[in-house]
Amino acid sequence: MNPTLPSIADLRKSYERAELDEQASQANPLDQFRQWLQEAIDAQVPEPNAMTLATVEANLRPSTRVVLIKGLDERGIIWYTNYHSRKGQALAANPYAALQFHWVELERVVRIEGLVEKVSDEMSDAYYASRPLDSRIGAWASPQSQVIASRATLVANAAKYGAQYLLNPPRPPHWGGYRLMPERWEFWQGRKSRLHDRLSYRLDNATWVRERLAP
Repeated sequence: MNPTLPSIADLRKSYERAELDEQASQANPLDQFRQWLQEAIDAQVPEPNAMTLATVEANLRPSTRVVLIKGLDERGIIWYTNYHSRKGQALAANPYAALQFHWVELERVVRIEGLVEKVSDEMSDAYYASRPLDSRIGAWASPQSQVIASRATLVANAAKYGAQYLLNPPRPPHWGGYRLMPERWEFWQGRKSRLHDRLSYRLDNATWVRERLAP
């Protein structure tokens, strides 16, 4: 017998933790993002660095997955992955993507859209070298997004590459970093009565224009 689900249509929450207005927000969206990310870290929300990455494949079908932000600089948001993965293939076909952070406990969402590029080999090498050994071997062991026979395939691959490279595996040539260079940001703060605060930042001749959006 299947358990009875509660009525999904009746699930509601009133957002009343905070507000976001133009006077209190940063003029530069990167500064605003840094502030909110730090507040999420300080609040010890689960995995504050988790973000949804949306890409569009060559067949024009969108797909999403959760990845982890691993860097932030004046040019954009950085994460690392297998270039041969489904998301890597999508970015090769269409280098535009979107990111979304959802910090449920803070009733906040950040959306970012822009062009994606690979980071330098030097950056990828440095981050790869900082990873735990098991993770470095895992980058060799997993043919990410490909069909495999069973988990035993991964275990066998890990054993193979572990024996081959011992304590010093090099960075796989098919693994490295991407940077999304923002062209548009949106900061969403939940408010009571569904009258949420939404501040959008868009580039206009290299200047960020801040605008309020209706919820």
